[in-house]
Amino acid sequence: MLGRAQTGSGKTLAFGIPLLSRLAARTSPRQPKAPGGLILVPTRELAKQVADTLRPLGRSVGVSTATVYGGVPIGRQISNVRDADVVVATPGRLIDLMERGACRLSGVEVTVLDEADHMADLGFMPAVTRILDETPPGGQRMFFSATLDRGVGRLVTSYVSDPALHAVAAATVSPAEHSVLVLSAQEKVQVAAEIAGRPGRTLFFVRTKHGADRLAKQLAREGVAAAAIHGDRSQSQRQRALDAFASGHPRVLVATDVAARGIHVDDVDLVVQYDLPGDPKDYLHRSGRTARAGAPGMVVTLADRAQLRDLQRLHHAAGITAASHEVEAGHHVVRKIATSGTPIPALAKAPASRTSRTDARRVGNSAPRRVSRRPGTRRAELTLPGPGGRRARP
Repeated sequence: MLGRAQTGSGKTLAFGIPLLSRLAARTSPRQPKAPGGLILVPTRELAKQVADTLRPLGRSVGVSTATVYGGVPIGRQISNVRDADVVVATPGRLIDLMERGACRLSGVEVTVLDEADHMADLGFMPAVTRILDETPPGGQRMFFSATLDRGVGRLVTSYVSDPALHAVAAATVSPAEHSVLVLSAQEKVQVAAEIAGRPGRTLFFVRTKHGADRLAKQLAREGVAAAAIHGDRSQSQRQRALDAFASGHPRVLVATDVAARGIHVDDVDLVVQYDLPGDPKDYLHRSGRTARAGAPGMVVTLADRAQLRDLQRLHHAAGITAASHEVEAGHHVVRKIATSGTPIPALAKAPASRTSRTDARRVGNSAPRRVSRRPGTRRAELTLPGPGGRRARP
């Protein structure tokens, strides 16, 4: 089966619910290290998101789910896969487990490629074909994406027989309101900072890892807190940034296209294309982080005059109609965007502790330790007791 639909329309549940139902109805016992369902995804974030969506549903029908992706210790994943009915994996780490004998694909009844076209774009094809070769040829295979082209055709020809195609018309691929702010390069950071100061969540997209870090720092200098995620960040750093953004503190996330595919955060009502994307499909996938599941959303592209012709071609290829405004910092269109969005409540401050020294001695390791300043240091680092009394940095 081939499934194509707009981002945020529910593709995960479209393949997830039938997959879980099929595995729940099995009568034969499952063998250790041999899952019955396999879902391949291109990024760690998407693997976690898909698993988080399916895990509670599977639990209700007795189907367990495990995640497999790089950037984290492999030992726990090996243990989790042993008894998992469904494995959600990125290709590289799954092959690591296969080579260690920790996961066998001989029992896979259903294989899903989520964001199939992106898997081809990122150079996963050799790994994906190796994995598909290990799954039983008679099993069901489902390819899902917002676009089904590029290298996907070769996979379909080789691994899917007589597929059923279910597609949503491309004209409905981006329900968000689109606009272009034409400005000079000198005004770009200031306008971005003005927009980033809005009360709602804002997701900025840039082309490079260095650009993500640079823009986050530039926004911070303008008084706007922002987190950044890109491929050079560890998985724990990326997950902390996404979790913080989801909680609304900070309200701004700067990302490379690693976050464009499949990542869902509730209530992102503005996406800013700070740098132009490489092609129309990347534009649509970035835009798909807002206006999800029928919610309202806005996509704003910042461009100078020299980029307008390329942007118009990109919009035309993507089927996008966008209003265009020449702006500078403080322009009424910029101010309107900067005041949009539902305000996110501020974090509550913890009350100051009045614990006496006697109380501190009574609770033992829950009291902070006094740390002296070492010669030559500007200030002391506070060390707090971690779990089990171990010291851990805050």
